[in-house]
Amino acid sequence: MSSAPSFEPIVFVDLETTGANFANDRIIEVGIVELDENGAREWSVLVNPETEISPFITGLTGIDSTMVATAPTFEQLAPQVLDKLRGRLFVAHNARFDYSFLKREFKRLGINFRAPTLCTVKLSRKLFPEHHRHNLDTLVERYGLSVGDRHRALADAKVLRDLWQRWHEILPAETIRSAIDAIVGRPELPPQIDPALVDDLPESPGAFAFYCADGELLHVDRGSNVRQQVLAHFSPGKRDTALARKTCRVEWREAAGELGARLYEIALSRPLRKPAEELCAWQLVQHAADDFRLQLVFAANVDFGATEDLFGLYMNRREAVHALRKLAEAHRLCHTRLGLGEMADGKPCIGYRQKTCRGVCIGKEAVSLHSARLMSALAKFKLKAWPYEGPVAVVERDEFGMREDFHLIDRWRYLGTAHNDAGLRDLLENPAAAPFDPDIYRLINKFIQAGKVRIEPLGALL
Repeated sequence: MSSAPSFEPIVFVDLETTGANFANDRIIEVGIVELDENGAREWSVLVNPETEISPFITGLTGIDSTMVATAPTFEQLAPQVLDKLRGRLFVAHNARFDYSFLKREFKRLGINFRAPTLCTVKLSRKLFPEHHRHNLDTLVERYGLSVGDRHRALADAKVLRDLWQRWHEILPAETIRSAIDAIVGRPELPPQIDPALVDDLPESPGAFAFYCADGELLHVDRGSNVRQQVLAHFSPGKRDTALARKTCRVEWREAAGELGARLYEIALSRPLRKPAEELCAWQLVQHAADDFRLQLVFAANVDFGATEDLFGLYMNRREAVHALRKLAEAHRLCHTRLGLGEMADGKPCIGYRQKTCRGVCIGKEAVSLHSARLMSALAKFKLKAWPYEGPVAVVERDEFGMREDFHLIDRWRYLGTAHNDAGLRDLLENPAAAPFDPDIYRLINKFIQAGKVRIEPLGALL
């Protein structure tokens, strides 16, 4: 097999950082191995993160705050790093980690960094599907590679270069090229779409929207891999669809997980959704002793996030009345008591005449029993009261620990997403106008009930 691959210029990259969260943590070391027709060149540098390095990171990497105190900051190193990365295939193990950190560091400086990326975890899985483990330590042992200071940036970047060469010794170059093409995936986009989209799309959960030339919203969706799912719409088999022909712009919002993706999907799809101007619910009120009845209340007049004894969510009065009629028939409830018909006292309601009422309207059933049956029938439709004293952060973390989203929720209203305490404080001090949204209510309630997220009360930030 050939050990001298003739691919495009490559850069093997490894970073050491103060932690795994790219929104808050910073780079402390960069290791790069450049590989092209002129051979291989190695480069590494310590970086002053302008924050303390924890004992855990020091124990893992051997890098402490003293070592980086006089090192250049990333801002000072940015031109040199950018020069080494530009125009090359960016190769890293768990590439999303290293690429996201660098992209965020460049973004802080106002630089929009883009590069085609190749993850060696994905490449290993593609080339050797018979193996179940593909972490770097496993690959080092599997192929008998030597490694210097594990968890130091240059040492790990050199391991990737050695791994690359080892694969080319045991596999045909065409096999590796084919696997890379399948992973990097640079499809031909329709001519009206900016080709930079291919490099910009994140390989992470989120939501996305397609727009035509005049800004009209054409399509909204969400997924666990935004890049993969967006580009699938422009694959050869779908290139002639109306959606592919009309789309001129793609907007997306990256998320830590499913909850964030669904919240963003709801936000992006708002122009396509029916306005909830007549959103209403049934409220149970006491009419007299042991006599409970229903009245229709509207979200425009009542705070659904703070009002007790609400049942069902309906887009308008007609929908609410239709649902109540079906409930009355299913549970043999009195139409008169439910306000579904005007009948004189002591006269049988239409339900009784149709044998779907037990006769509370004419004294054949006790009022207290009818009220009890009504409450039982309504139970599964009851809106859950907001269970916290004030706003909370619903915390969602991605599977790699790189991203943590703090979704600010108050009385079932979604007020925005932040990535740290400062961002949360800004949202609290400048709250967005957020009406009660039935889809968001159901979504947040579902995730809280399932225990899929962490809840942090925000009293300390108020």
